[in-house]
Amino acid sequence: MHMILPLLLIQEAATQAPRGLLSPSGGLMFWTLAVFLLLWFILQRFAFGPITAAVQAREKALEDAILAAQHDREEAKRILEEHRKEIEAARGDAQRLIAEGRAVGEKIRAEMIEETRGQQQEMLERARREIEAEKVRAVLELRHEAVDLAIAGASKVIEKNLDDDSNRRIVESFLASIPVTPAKR
Repeated sequence: MHMILPLLLIQEAATQAPRGLLSPSGGLMFWTLAVFLLLWFILQRFAFGPITAAVQAREKALEDAILAAQHDREEAKRILEEHRKEIEAARGDAQRLIAEGRAVGEKIRAEMIEETRGQQQEMLERARREIEAEKVRAVLELRHEAVDLAIAGASKVIEKNLDDDSNRRIVESFLASIPVTPAKR
């Protein structure tokens, strides 16, 4: 019934003599104000509270989302920084391993060179010993041949064949008394 009365008044005002659109009407203004206040009261009581609560809830959700986004951004920055540090540490380890590898390689190379030099020196010493042994054998052979030649020469000179064993001992003892001088290098 409350709604019917204002509608009736509006209808009655419409049926009266036409007035200008801008001319004020006291009854229409009163009822328009009364309907506005009644509607305002009803909206205030039943609609504005839930709408305000929904808006506040939405604002709270947006603030929470912004805070979560900021937290996520800070977390991402922290993780990124950790990854950068890990990458730098990995680079440092890689450089260290490369340097160690080079050092080990150089050490092995130096050891191999030293071992080769040692083997070369050993080979030279062995060759010198073999040369010296060959030289001694050659000198002994030459002595034997010299003894044989001396005996043969002495036999020809004396025209008589001497006893080979006794003559050989005499010549060998003589040759043994002669000092052997090593050849100069």
